[in-house]
Amino acid sequence: MEFWLAGFCETGEYIGLAQAAERLGYDTLTVSDHIFHADYESRYPYSETGDPPYDANTHWPDVWVTIGAMAAVTSRLNFATNVYVAPARDLFTVAKAVSTAAVLSGDRVRFGVGVGWCADEFRQTGQDFHTRGRRLDEMLPALRTLWRGGPVEHHGRWYDFGPLSVSPVPSAPVPVYVGGDSDAALRRTARFADGWIGNRIYSEDQLSELLERLSRHLAEHGRKLDDLRVIAPIGAMPSPSLYRKWQERGVDGTLAAPWWLATAEEKQRCSGLSLKIATLERFAEEVIAKM
Repeated sequence: MEFWLAGFCETGEYIGLAQAAERLGYDTLTVSDHIFHADYESRYPYSETGDPPYDANTHWPDVWVTIGAMAAVTSRLNFATNVYVAPARDLFTVAKAVSTAAVLSGDRVRFGVGVGWCADEFRQTGQDFHTRGRRLDEMLPALRTLWRGGPVEHHGRWYDFGPLSVSPVPSAPVPVYVGGDSDAALRRTARFADGWIGNRIYSEDQLSELLERLSRHLAEHGRKLDDLRVIAPIGAMPSPSLYRKWQERGVDGTLAAPWWLATAEEKQRCSGLSLKIATLERFAEEVIAKM
């Protein structure tokens, strides 16, 4: 079982968090993506009110700059975006940023990608919100073509280029993890992805139903759940037995933020980055070390 961290924190905490995560045996640290905050016209899809659970003071550092900085002070820890709203950008901006981060990290980047929900961001970056899913379906194979290096070309409905080359390119393929639990997202996972990553917390019943749907979509493309890396946040109290159970059912990793379950004593004793590290240490001792 891989243990991924949901890295929602102040920008200045990422370096220390990455160093602690590597020391304690975590597999991957994730960074989430938004371009700006505003009084969005778009409705946030994961709350009853339609309001997002963050405000103008919430930090959303550029994911690739942040990953580059963390990679410079670590040697084993992997990094993922959960998730990068790629179709809100142009193809070559995405290709160059991901490729550079993969090279500088020594192939420790996992490309977590989704279509996004916020039409406001697409409007300001000049990308069509309504075609974002179809464009992402073409963008993913086009990105893989560009990351191979050398003169390459692609001629499709949404992207048409080449021969041209992007440099530098990684020495190994960048793993693509599709995020989202809609049928469209699961179909995209089955067609294009090396893995699936959940971007919200699932109850065990919800996770069972989701894996069944994902398995059906994979079967349509001659694939099985074993062909995919599944990273699922699980809405139950962490324990080795919980994760062993879901590992047997095809879940390869989980996404956690141990500081969300900080004890009253930990909160009284420390705060900020020191609180996060204290809870990382406890989770590593109580769960990771016993797996």
